[in-house]
Amino acid sequence: MKYPTTVWLAALGASLLATPALAVNGHYPPGIEGLSAAAVPPEGLYYRGYLLHYDVDNFNDSSGTAVPGDNSGTVTALAHRLIWITDKTFLGADYGVEAIVPMLDIELDLDVAGGQRFEDDGLGDVFVGPLILGWHGDQWDATFAAGHWFDTADFEADNPASVGKGYGSTMLTLGGVWHLDAERRWNVSALSRYEIKTEQDDTGITPGDSWLVEWGIGHRLENGLELGLVGYDAWQLEADDGAPTSAKAERHAIGAEAGYLWPTAGVMLKAAAYHEYDASAGGLKGLESEGDALRLQLTKFL
Repeated sequence: MKYPTTVWLAALGASLLATPALAVNGHYPPGIEGLSAAAVPPEGLYYRGYLLHYDVDNFNDSSGTAVPGDNSGTVTALAHRLIWITDKTFLGADYGVEAIVPMLDIELDLDVAGGQRFEDDGLGDVFVGPLILGWHGDQWDATFAAGHWFDTADFEADNPASVGKGYGSTMLTLGGVWHLDAERRWNVSALSRYEIKTEQDDTGITPGDSWLVEWGIGHRLENGLELGLVGYDAWQLEADDGAPTSAKAERHAIGAEAGYLWPTAGVMLKAAAYHEYDASAGGLKGLESEGDALRLQLTKFL
């Protein structure tokens, strides 16, 4: 089947990538948290930095089939996150707030766009979360959070590498961690994000709601090193209103993670690698990237 260049350019023009590339028609990129992600930390102020590098292997259509030609790209993102867990409680949970400021560098080489190269770099859309709730038990932790991704970044409808998305997203978070033994050496975790979008002013398209789950199965060794299996699954639940098609995006990946906590220094470092084994496009973007991601995460108690 022949894919006309003009068709894919129009689809790509609504922005393939933003904050960072892996998001399924939303802002939140799956795979940036990993093991024990749903456990809210103790009272205090924390800085968390995420360094993410994503290599695009191919771009898929709505059926999950890679489009022909040499279509590749890279995304490098550094996101700065501040988390403040207060001494207040609400509904029996510890209460906190957060903010995220991402920085992006995106490059795409697309045969489907006539062999053109697209690139952009700069600050991405900013997230403000006025609500974090964390509950804790002897062998479990649970969290709920709410916040909004604001349309603050530059957006160019004719540049698929644009760092901005051109719309805002309200994000709801729900997750939990279950520790399988009293010593908390084995754990199973799941963290879900639900995004509700506003209209993309430049195109008149309103992206459909999306939902993703990051999961992990981890084991902490005697020396404090935590190792585990991680993955993510993301689905677009509603078709994009005003898009050329009613297709819904989807993305799935599996990977491995290692992490270590230095309690006396108040520092935790995690590293993970993910391989995406399935991705299909929705109506807003027309194509969905499929590739591999490397992530470093640094948490510092301030």
